Amino acid sequence: MAQNFGNIMKQAQKMQAKIARLQEEMGSRTVEATAGGGMVTAVVNGKNELVSLKIEKDVVDPEDIEMLQDLIVAAVSEGIRMAQEMVSEEMTKITGGLNIPGLA
Repeated sequence: MAQNFGNIMKQAQKMQAKIARLQEEMGSRTVEATAGGGMVTAVVNGKNELVSLKIEKDVVDPEDIEMLQDLIVAAVSEGIRMAQEMVSEEMTKITGGLNIPGLA
């Protein structure tokens, strides 16, 4: 019984190390999301940080700032959703689908 517990602890430590590496790696992995047919592009990393935002000048209309604001929010929101999905998929590879609170 004690040997099984020791094996479980070793596996848990290995999983913990893999998760730590993944979390570090996610800072350099990015996803790109667009809105308005590519008029606004948001790049978000795996830590849910907005890395860059590109706005085509054709979409900048001083008479319709609200549309530009909506496109920015849509692109950033989609980027964050995609980044979270990317992290979740990678975490599932490590945990084998085991739901561990506070990790993903």
